[in-house]
Amino acid sequence: MTDVTTHAAPEHTPTAGPGALDPRWLAGVVATALDEDLGAAPGRDVTTQATIPPDAEGTAALVARAPGVVAGLVAVPEVLRQVADRLALPAVTYRPLVEDGAAVTPGEVLAELSGPVQVLLVAERTLLNLASRASGVATHTRRWADALQGTGALVLDTRKTTPGLRALEKYAVRCGGGTNKRMGLHDVAMVKDNHVVAAGSVAAAVHAVRTRFPDVAIQVEADTLDQALEAVAAGARFLLLDNMPTPLLTEVVAAVRAGEPATGRVELEATGNLTLDRAREVASTGVDYLSVGGLTHSSPILDLALDLRPAAG
Repeated sequence: MTDVTTHAAPEHTPTAGPGALDPRWLAGVVATALDEDLGAAPGRDVTTQATIPPDAEGTAALVARAPGVVAGLVAVPEVLRQVADRLALPAVTYRPLVEDGAAVTPGEVLAELSGPVQVLLVAERTLLNLASRASGVATHTRRWADALQGTGALVLDTRKTTPGLRALEKYAVRCGGGTNKRMGLHDVAMVKDNHVVAAGSVAAAVHAVRTRFPDVAIQVEADTLDQALEAVAAGARFLLLDNMPTPLLTEVVAAVRAGEPATGRVELEATGNLTLDRAREVASTGVDYLSVGGLTHSSPILDLALDLRPAAG
């Protein structure tokens, strides 16, 4: 499976399918979240540790409170492991009943947990924060993927992610049926309007990137038909068609396609001010991708809960 932090970047850099999260990255994120909640490691939960004996055992169910697509369950065992280590208590047994990417219904049990009650309660908020956030992104993404079903176009995410959680949120996009674009500033060059102003022209900006970083893919933003054709002439094979109304998108797509195959295949992305009710209309212009920053910057969480069921006796 593809490691989200080290995947190679083809021209369009799509990464589809859930893939895997780097376990070292995940461990670091969980440690930071627990430090935030408990104080510096090992930290403490003054309520739980005052009211629950360390030898108390119990079971709990991770439950969906709303319909959606689940993601982030892969983080739950790591949260439980680190909390048990911090409290010097036995490990919790974690039994998932669904996998990331599954559609879930209200009341559905996603996983069963059993072990020290202190561990369960201390871990509760951190595991819910991560899984609820990821599941919200996956649920939102699935709506876009469903809207584009059969059009041939794919929905892409952007870099508009929560600082420190990009890998998780992009993983969640994949769980929801979306596709990852670039992972950061390091793996793909994206020539936007400010770069063009600074370099003097689209051609100059593309040439500068090719000269300095010949091994990276280049994407170029275009606001007009002339800019799109200039970018293709400069050698760009991926264009971001920014904030274009549907008639202009249709015109640009047709003009770029008319120059193929002489110029080689050019991948086209619609971006800016896209809404679900316009998704199929935009896809009908012939673009390959719709880029939606809202997948990661505006998705509400999916309501999940951890219901404790103390052991009898």
